[in-house]
Amino acid sequence: MAAPIKFGVGQSVLRKEDDALIRGKGRYTDDYAPQASMHALVLRSPHAHATFTLDASRARSLPGVAAILKWDDVRDLGDLPCLFNLEVDPFTGPPYPILAGGVVRHVGDAVAFVVADTIDRARDAIEAIEVQWTPLPAVTGVANAVKKDAPQVWPQHPGNILFDVPIGDKKATEEAFAKAHAVAEISIVNPRVVASFMETRAAVCEYDARRDHLTLTVGSQGSHRLRDILCQNVLKIPVEKMRVICPDVGGGFGTKLFPYREYALLAIASRKLKKSIRWAADRAEHFMADAQGRDNVTTARMALAEDGKFLGMDVDLMGDMGAYLSTFGPYIPHGGAGMLPGLYDIQAFHCRVRTVFTNTVPVDAYRGAGRPEAAYVVERLVDACARKLGMTPDAIRRKNFIPPKAMPYKTATGKVYDSGDFTAHMKRAMEIAEWKEFPKRARLAKKVGLVRGIGLASYVEVCGTMGEETANVRLDANGDVTILIGTQSSGQGHQTAYAQLVAQQFGLPPERVHIHQGDTDEIATGLGTGGSASIPTGGVSVERATRQLGANLRAIAADALETSPSDLEISDGVIRVAGTDRSISFADLAKRSGVDPSKLNASATFTSADGTYPNGTHLAEVEIDPATGIIKIVNYVIVDDFGVTLNPLLLEGQVHGGAMQGIGQALMEQVVYSPADGQLVTGTFMDYALPRAADGPSFVFETHNVPCKTNPLGVKGAGEAGAIGSCPAVVNAIIEGLWREYKIDHIDMPATAERVWIAIREHQRRHSL
Repeated sequence: MAAPIKFGVGQSVLRKEDDALIRGKGRYTDDYAPQASMHALVLRSPHAHATFTLDASRARSLPGVAAILKWDDVRDLGDLPCLFNLEVDPFTGPPYPILAGGVVRHVGDAVAFVVADTIDRARDAIEAIEVQWTPLPAVTGVANAVKKDAPQVWPQHPGNILFDVPIGDKKATEEAFAKAHAVAEISIVNPRVVASFMETRAAVCEYDARRDHLTLTVGSQGSHRLRDILCQNVLKIPVEKMRVICPDVGGGFGTKLFPYREYALLAIASRKLKKSIRWAADRAEHFMADAQGRDNVTTARMALAEDGKFLGMDVDLMGDMGAYLSTFGPYIPHGGAGMLPGLYDIQAFHCRVRTVFTNTVPVDAYRGAGRPEAAYVVERLVDACARKLGMTPDAIRRKNFIPPKAMPYKTATGKVYDSGDFTAHMKRAMEIAEWKEFPKRARLAKKVGLVRGIGLASYVEVCGTMGEETANVRLDANGDVTILIGTQSSGQGHQTAYAQLVAQQFGLPPERVHIHQGDTDEIATGLGTGGSASIPTGGVSVERATRQLGANLRAIAADALETSPSDLEISDGVIRVAGTDRSISFADLAKRSGVDPSKLNASATFTSADGTYPNGTHLAEVEIDPATGIIKIVNYVIVDDFGVTLNPLLLEGQVHGGAMQGIGQALMEQVVYSPADGQLVTGTFMDYALPRAADGPSFVFETHNVPCKTNPLGVKGAGEAGAIGSCPAVVNAIIEGLWREYKIDHIDMPATAERVWIAIREHQRRHSL
């Protein structure tokens, strides 16, 4: 077996991008300040549903105010588009205008855009705009929105339903339930969350009057998609008229992938004023204007044979869309439903999917985008099945896992799992967590007045299906290598990961590999980053382009060294004749006269229609204080199958981060709207809880990799996986303890101390009567 290549695939190379970031030399959008830039602010609705009239005459007369845009000024623009539709039953979504015209439909809805020479003067103008509001009835929460007499968000969508469609085989599922020995059922809420990235959204727009050309600098997860949507769908101008640049991006989690109103408004105002204009959201705007995540209400049932075999699964899923359709909004619950069978051999499956309008911020993809919601449903249901039959959680999973010999396995929803050994990673997680010794730990905890709970969740997800990605790899004049690619890092470590793929073939250290991303003028195409696709798709493109460049360089070197390309080897940025001291450096190759410049570049394109299916097991052990309801995670084990590990250090960081987001949702995160008037109650971090380091465990992480058969590198996407297995593992652990001590078999996320305390008090009250 060959020795691993230094800095190559499988090595824990330190992140090369971090040096600048930790020294404060990162450059984010709000750090970019062209000379004489103006400042913009958005006037937002304080009502969840209202009609309004707006008078900006007094505000326009204030010192320094350059422009105030209302609906009339942008009425000819296209709406923000929804890029998903049903193939079988297409729907027509309501308009998502760049500014609301006469009616607002959620707190934070945009009604005016102010540009002034200073931010303070822009604030003065915002306050001077006179708006006459007439509040209308509002509705929040899907359960309320589908009631018979609920207020209507959109008159053209009666009952607040966008679509109501089935997935799977209803007849076969009904037959499975008819012959079931027992049926387990759960009704659960997957609460709405805020995608709390560190860097709020910001953008700077510059206009070149000579060329009639716009340059938009923006913290996004993808420059090309953003440019294309803004130009083609909204501004209705050729894409050549706009350049989009993405500098450093401080987190995204899906939410920065979408186009937003402010970007179009900046473009219109910048062209109108022939000025550079800056805009940056404050945290309150982040809560009121950025797409939010999750927010499903689900009832799920499993038909069970006497021996614990799953016969059929039936699900009723309602997904909250908010007031408008965000870019991929309706796809999230519909696409996620395709993963509801999880890792299990379930032959009969049916799901009713309803997407519902409410007077709230639009909902869209958030880390995992439907797959965490699906895993939460099925893993909660599987534990309910175990309780129903008196089986252990691991035994019922072993009974129903799809075995490795069944691969490739086509699920009842049409997903094709190519590889995996699900029992193996669950078994390993249980070994690490000392599962068999848990009863002893539970008895010791009880002696000091605490309740221990243990739970696990085994997940599978589909990712890497964003589409086609192209990488260009070139040899620079100094012998370094530069990669141009349309993926966009928002903290994942692409600079390091792609450099390792080059190192694997060329032996170059990371500092000699340079990654260019996030510039539509410099890079021809790009999908951006989302759906854990950058390495499964972009990585394959980089690997193939590097391989082609290597072949080109061997041919050039063969001519220089008067030998055959097959006699040459590449290492450390040098091409040498194997077994001799005859060599030529990359730098000398680049400067060699007579070389066709095109041979110093190579491109490759890859797309994965089949996707990849990472899977794994999360195992959580918790300690509950019955006197306060406070929960502490005392042990947490993760064993994942990511096919092939590119960089163990980066991978572990991604998994830790995702798991902490899931833990936050399981224990504390929840967006709350007032049911009376639709006000956003959790509008700041004073009211919306995020996990801190002290709220998390010391993770134990391992991989049990089975190479992916549908990906040339064997890799399976990893960026979202931590957020998928964590929620059900933590909640299953909580319920295991509450069930054993109090026969409490249900609690919804977030399982706050208050909720746990109330559940225990209710149990004690009932049993004291």
